Amino acid sequence: MATTTPNLNPLLFPSTPRSTHPTSIPSKRSNLFNIHPKHPHKNPIFIANCSTNPTVSDDKDNVIQDQDSTFSSNPHQDFQNPQKPTSDQPNPSTNSFVSRGLVLDLGQQGCWDSIEVGSPLVKRFLSDEEERWYMWYSGRPGGNMGPGSIGLAVSSNGIHWERGKGVVQSNSDVGLVMKCSNDWWAFDTNGVMPGEVLVMSSSKIRASNAVYWLYYTGFSNEKIEVLDNSLEFRLENPERCGGKGEFGGICRSLIGLAMSQDGRHWARIEGEHHSGALIDLGLEGEWDSMFISSPQVVFHSNGDLRMYYHSFDLEKGQFAIGMARSRDGMRWKKLGKIMGGGRVGDFDEYGVMDPCVVRNKKDGGYFMVYEGVDVDGRRSIGLAQSSDGLKDWHRVEGRPILKPAQETGCWDDGRVGSPYLVHMEGEKDEWRLYYQGIGQNGRVGIGMAVSEGNDVKSFRRWTGFHL
Repeated sequence: MATTTPNLNPLLFPSTPRSTHPTSIPSKRSNLFNIHPKHPHKNPIFIANCSTNPTVSDDKDNVIQDQDSTFSSNPHQDFQNPQKPTSDQPNPSTNSFVSRGLVLDLGQQGCWDSIEVGSPLVKRFLSDEEERWYMWYSGRPGGNMGPGSIGLAVSSNGIHWERGKGVVQSNSDVGLVMKCSNDWWAFDTNGVMPGEVLVMSSSKIRASNAVYWLYYTGFSNEKIEVLDNSLEFRLENPERCGGKGEFGGICRSLIGLAMSQDGRHWARIEGEHHSGALIDLGLEGEWDSMFISSPQVVFHSNGDLRMYYHSFDLEKGQFAIGMARSRDGMRWKKLGKIMGGGRVGDFDEYGVMDPCVVRNKKDGGYFMVYEGVDVDGRRSIGLAQSSDGLKDWHRVEGRPILKPAQETGCWDDGRVGSPYLVHMEGEKDEWRLYYQGIGQNGRVGIGMAVSEGNDVKSFRRWTGFHL
């Protein structure tokens, strides 16, 4: 099943290597969440003959030399076709005005996602027979301070989603797919949140099965003391959106990698950091020394993967977005901050966060949708453009492309953020914007807005199919 997601240039590794002496995935962590006890993997994931040494030049453009790269883009790779899961979807409010745009509500009481859902990561797959959508998202059960987990929902149209109440049991099931780590030394002991999924491959080996690479944020139990917090709102990480209770403060967070053959059963991959993370924090005084969060990885070309992430710049007192580059998707070289806060009075004056970057196939440039924070902590979704996807980013029109609902009582009248952009290639050539919405009453959900034609600068909340 081929993907049409614009920033997902699939790369695949085979599930069974052709080499007689295969090299297994390096340093698979022992705390792998056992979510498939009755059906253990009979066919482990392997990587065959893949270079893990990034080669980034020292020139001002940080051009990656890729003569030895074994990576290749394979947009026509077939995906396995899971059976239709059996799970129930809570019905949103019958008032269409109040629930306008809502596509995934909270899970039922007692479910793994009953108090919070967010961080939607949406992929669309097409074949000659059908259309299939996957959404990985974060969720939390009852208990305001409970750690977050990652789950999977599926859909045939990207609007009506089938979800699961608990842990997945088979490769066609939906529900909870990844919990936080149980290892005391790990960076992700206090919750996990999805960032981006790529499908990787080697150009030297034919593959029949997809191998998903999940880049995610892992939160630790280490709290950060903010010495001079002059912000007009509570600074919190991870942000607790649902329920009532004490604020959690700032937790250290880093970026991790996990792999899967079915998008449901994940094996953590050991990074170079002593905690298992891929990238370390910045040094004291650097803009990303507090935490690193929300990785979004784009395949630019062979041997050139780009990661966008956010942190909080203590010196500037604002959220900011930076980037790193890699040849192999495992070892990363930071390039620094690429976007900070907007102008005084703008919707993103106090910073930008949660970037989602996609490539514009028409001109080869890049779009970035992001969450902007104003002086009161109010969140909206903004848009920036770049010709090369590196440091040359410009805000589009200086205004948000999606604001919290203006009508009081709507499910997302408090704030909107965690955007994810999907290009609907075809007759309509439109864009879909998935996002987390929060009401003024604290209720949380995942919504969807649709562009006016192919104009990425103008979105309206989904209200139903137009026949």
